[in-house]
Amino acid sequence: MNRSARAFWLRQPGEGEIRDVDLPEPTESDVLVRTLFSGVSRGTETLVFRGGVPESQRAAMRAPFQEGEFPAPVKYGYLSVGVVEEGVEELVGRTVFCLYPHQTRYVVPAAAVTVVPDTVPAERAVLAGTVETAVNALWDAAPLVGDRIAVVGGGMVGCSVAALLARFPGVRVQLVDADPARAKVAQALGVDFALPADALGERDLVVHASATEQGLARSLELLRSEGTVLELSWYGDRRVSLPLGEVFHSRRLVVRSSQVGTVSPARRDSRSYADRLALALDLLAAPALDALVTGESAFEELPDVMPRLASGEIPALCHRVRYADTA
Repeated sequence: MNRSARAFWLRQPGEGEIRDVDLPEPTESDVLVRTLFSGVSRGTETLVFRGGVPESQRAAMRAPFQEGEFPAPVKYGYLSVGVVEEGVEELVGRTVFCLYPHQTRYVVPAAAVTVVPDTVPAERAVLAGTVETAVNALWDAAPLVGDRIAVVGGGMVGCSVAALLARFPGVRVQLVDADPARAKVAQALGVDFALPADALGERDLVVHASATEQGLARSLELLRSEGTVLELSWYGDRRVSLPLGEVFHSRRLVVRSSQVGTVSPARRDSRSYADRLALALDLLAAPALDALVTGESAFEELPDVMPRLASGEIPALCHRVRYADTA
């Protein structure tokens, strides 16, 4: 069996390269995975690519199988789908998801992979990590039947949240984004769309995922009295201002954070990380989620593609990376 691989590394902020890798021999509890697809999470990964991870958050931001240190050189990523070629017998030949960086082959403990259900195409399974974030956010938010909800920020995370909320009975969901092109994505997901100035107010819940100061301020404006903003944005090393004057106190508004690094306290006693990821993969059986994959390129093109994703030249939600047959 081929014991070589190739991996994408950030050599220095703004500049990536592909390096050759020698793989270890799998132990009896390991699996060797040949990658089929990986996904670039445009928000977090392009922040890493720009070297924007704050020093205080470098330990918290480590990916499970990251190599190197922030800001660089570092091998980073966490949306990988492949086929098990060797290792634990019951997994050989199965398609699996793993929180692994962009690499053609890799060896990990069998416990680190999750089998992709037969109802989910491998191409769509790269979204599992982001849908997992959305699952955790909704465990935190605990929306109720009939709630009026806005999702501000039509990026990968915001759209994933909107897609799951569309399944709640009686809930009216409006996706709010400054880019009119997101209206097409909203339609595919089965939710309403509005530009920020046209968004409906008196919302019971606003999920904020735009990672902008303006988006957070607008989220507060859209709430009813005693409503809640669930903050999903990751701002990296940027400081943001929040309008806590005006009606913030008189209307008893709430801003609450949600972060996928821990299982929501609402489910911590009954659900594990593995349970949450398995649920996310089950939810990916819905074909509507294909709307979140907005571009694709070959693995060998990543050194040229990543700067364009980071600059916004490629306006992606999830950018999928395909791998040639590395057998």
